[in-house]
Amino acid sequence: MDIKNNTANIVSISRVFIAFIAIGLLYTETTSAYVWATVLTIIAFAMDGVDGYIARKYNQASELGSVLDIMGDRIVEASYWIAFAVFGWLPMIFPIICVTRAFTTDSIRSVALSKGMTAFGDKSMQTSAIGKFICSSKFMRISYAVAKVAAFVILVAAKIPALTLSAHDTLYTIGLVLAWIAIIFCIVRALPVVAESGKLFK
Repeated sequence: MDIKNNTANIVSISRVFIAFIAIGLLYTETTSAYVWATVLTIIAFAMDGVDGYIARKYNQASELGSVLDIMGDRIVEASYWIAFAVFGWLPMIFPIICVTRAFTTDSIRSVALSKGMTAFGDKSMQTSAIGKFICSSKFMRISYAVAKVAAFVILVAAKIPALTLSAHDTLYTIGLVLAWIAIIFCIVRALPVVAESGKLFK
């Protein structure tokens, strides 16, 4: 592989393994492990913006890059939701919603892609103004990303063993609220995709 011309794709793939390492550290219930897990979680999600920046700046945008970016997003997000449910930090409904939404929207978008339409941009499958706003607008995408990343980072940080009970309770409550906000965004942003999918099957 030409590493120089595939830097963005390498970043997309690498963030998945960084997230796996962070989640793996959560099984080692020490302060240092949880601090590193918090740092790596921040890095894993920061890299989501880095790969796109590199792709645009160095003209590395491609269909493969788009697939790897979305695939990385899905794997990282689902991994955290599942891990948090396994650890008992969140109800199992969170990963169930996340995975169901991912399979549903990605299946519909794969049909759209076969017909020359994309999830975002000029060829977006969303034709209504509200659909474009919910699925494609910077406000909705950034709001969802911020809520999700903040929830994951704070939930991990809340479990650092060295924290006092009051600090743990405060951080966990904040993380839980952000998790609910993120999962609501997850559902809302899927609705237009499902609602406007009928035209793909005519």
